[in-house]
Amino acid sequence: MNELKYALPEGRVLTDPDVTASYGRDRTFLEPGKARAVVLAQSRDDVVATLRWASEHQVPVVPRGAGTGLAGGSTAVDGCVILSLHRMTAIRELSAGDEIAVVEPGVITADLDRAAREHGLMYAPDPSSYEISTIGGNLATNAGGLRCVKYGVTRDSALGLEVVLADGRILNTGRRTVKGVTGYDLTSLFVGSEGTLGVITLATVRLRRAPAPPATVAAEFTSAVDAASAVSAIIAAGCQPSLLELIDHATLRAIDDWKNIGLEPGTRAMLIAQSEDGAEQRMAGLCEENGASNVAVEEDGSELVGLRRLAYPAKERLGQCLVEDVCVPRTALPEMIARIEAAAAAHDVLICTVAHAGDGNLHPVFVFERGLPEPPPNVWAAADEVFRAALDLGGTLTGEHGVGLLKRRWLALECGPVVTEIHHGIKQLFDPQNILNPGKAI
Repeated sequence: MNELKYALPEGRVLTDPDVTASYGRDRTFLEPGKARAVVLAQSRDDVVATLRWASEHQVPVVPRGAGTGLAGGSTAVDGCVILSLHRMTAIRELSAGDEIAVVEPGVITADLDRAAREHGLMYAPDPSSYEISTIGGNLATNAGGLRCVKYGVTRDSALGLEVVLADGRILNTGRRTVKGVTGYDLTSLFVGSEGTLGVITLATVRLRRAPAPPATVAAEFTSAVDAASAVSAIIAAGCQPSLLELIDHATLRAIDDWKNIGLEPGTRAMLIAQSEDGAEQRMAGLCEENGASNVAVEEDGSELVGLRRLAYPAKERLGQCLVEDVCVPRTALPEMIARIEAAAAAHDVLICTVAHAGDGNLHPVFVFERGLPEPPPNVWAAADEVFRAALDLGGTLTGEHGVGLLKRRWLALECGPVVTEIHHGIKQLFDPQNILNPGKAI
């Protein structure tokens, strides 16, 4: 440890157990391991020095952004050094002409978007945690967000990366251009790799022209399945919404109990849709055709979008949460909603579901008693049923949160032996000593 302290500027290495414990958790219930130290990196050189030291002494390293993850991807493992990147906050370049930004990994997602908007641009990915999550964490998990139905997930905005490998070597991937097919697409390989292949220290990301303020449709339904059917109809009609979010009754009730939003007794689901292209009336009509009990079109939908962003903290008030994010083909969304409701009833579990419905990406949140070290058996059984349902319908275990620790037990159901072998081969190539975020993702 003294070697590490000497290799870094004074104050970068923290070893107080209470301090290291505070960096060891993400937003899951998972009990972290005991880290031996935290490195507060402020430059690429700090990351290089840390990884060279870790490689020499075979010490595991857990990269960490803001700790907002929901799958256990940044939780500490015993004996590790937590490599915190939250102090690397520089926006190195913002080119309005090229519509790109070059940013360090600790930049807050919303701060980059605000900086872009000063130039008439925007940074499109906007996970619900965008005011506190970092670009580095978003890249590590390939985060999505509310606008991803039109603009795609983080990978669709990542053009190039600077990555420090496990042995301290520096790898540059991608380019500054929108197009480019030279060599393998290593940028896409690192996006979503959850810190298991290298540590991202710089990213070149794509910006887009900021659209005019969108019109917003709010539709209330007496059935979540009807709301999901309206989503399928909107997509099939080619409306191209810029936001299409579904909130079920349990979530609405949790928000209403907290914020007193005036929830109508018969409302079992709400659909919030936005259009930048004048399709709001068409979307409103499709909601009515699919059973909406009340539909309103508003020019300013900021309060409704704010309501959607309250979903997760409202659920946290009810108890501990197992947060999942299965994704299915959009035409299978009504069936997936029905399967989630059936699992909740069969196992007597409170499941609160919201969805980036335009992508078929659902977030069923399993709420259980606070204070328990992990979910009780009926919650795991309900989660197992939901995961298997998503795979049965042609979907995936995770759309944007990542595998982390929570989903590893189901990986074989989706990946199979050949994919698993390839995953481990890639890991062996980039991290032969298995020091980068060991035990996560694969």
